[in-house]
Amino acid sequence: MKALIIGCGIGGPATAMALQQVGIDAEIFEAYDQTADNVGSFLNVASNGLDALRTLDAHKAVMAAGIPTPRMVMWSGTGRRLGEVANGLALDDGTVSHTIQRSDLYRVVRDEALGRGIPITYGRRLVSYEESERGVTARFENGAEATGDIIVATDGLHSRTRTLLDQAAPAPRYSGLYSLGGIVEDAGVTGEPGVYNMVFGRKAFFGYTVAASGQTWWFANLPRRLGDEPADWQAALAEALAGDDDRFADLVRRGSVDPGLPIHDLPPVPTWHRGRVLLTGDAAHATSPSSGQGASMAIEDAIVLAACLREEPGHTAAFESYERRRRARVERVVAWSRKISDRKAAGPVARVLRDLMLPVFLRRSAGDESLAWMYRHHIDL
Repeated sequence: MKALIIGCGIGGPATAMALQQVGIDAEIFEAYDQTADNVGSFLNVASNGLDALRTLDAHKAVMAAGIPTPRMVMWSGTGRRLGEVANGLALDDGTVSHTIQRSDLYRVVRDEALGRGIPITYGRRLVSYEESERGVTARFENGAEATGDIIVATDGLHSRTRTLLDQAAPAPRYSGLYSLGGIVEDAGVTGEPGVYNMVFGRKAFFGYTVAASGQTWWFANLPRRLGDEPADWQAALAEALAGDDDRFADLVRRGSVDPGLPIHDLPPVPTWHRGRVLLTGDAAHATSPSSGQGASMAIEDAIVLAACLREEPGHTAAFESYERRRRARVERVVAWSRKISDRKAAGPVARVLRDLMLPVFLRRSAGDESLAWMYRHHIDL
């Protein structure tokens, strides 16, 4: 069997490596003409994602490029401590969730795939595909074609494959938030290294962690109407943070700030597969960054898909088994993440209620065992 993988983000190389482990050839096709080495800010690879990478023997390089971030402390904009929650649960060897620049995570998984002999072709934007009894042919914008036994879509939130598979597929939904972030050298911010401080401010949500190197990694979620983008994002964010701790606005002013990106997720997608074509990762179940699970879900998908293709008699049965094993879990993660995003975008009245109720919520439902369903999920291959 040969798989044509559409998209070379995080999920594409992970899927190719998982398929290779069960004896399936794979080739990755990326729409853009160049690699994504300098694209994106930073993200969380939760302990369950690292566990999945360990199954692929690709976890050590990811951990080396990131910083351990095992805990999160929640604060109100007025400086009141609201509670604490684990940022994932430690694995059996003590491994905890890590924060890593997206470009570094991409580089590691791409280089791992290339090192294992998996071909990656750039400048291949999918425009259509055609199935037959013997296989499926992908056609690209530049006129090139590729033929294999199955197509696996790992082409993200705005998946072209999802639209080709089902014209009625739901569109991404806006969370009400824009995302910004940065890394500041020698910012002078104190804090326990590896602990995320999450601040529910009056007009914006702000998070930061201090690395052992002295760098401060920060991100912010700014509620705005979709399309209502300021001419100067740095000034707009600093102004939104001005009513909170002065350190946060100062951090924003001390470094460059790229334009904010609107945060979307996907409502439940009814059709994950048809014929020889399957959606995985963000193409099937994009979650907002609030869960810190986007990359981890894509890597888990890769391993489950490989296991199903190995165990089932053909691609149809394998795709059906894959959906049975994954849908409930990933939709639970998406829903959980959306609830967190909604708290970040709270209005004045909802903000007061949130700050009153969040400590109770954290005590009752954010303990280690209450999150075990997400962080202790292990998949064998």
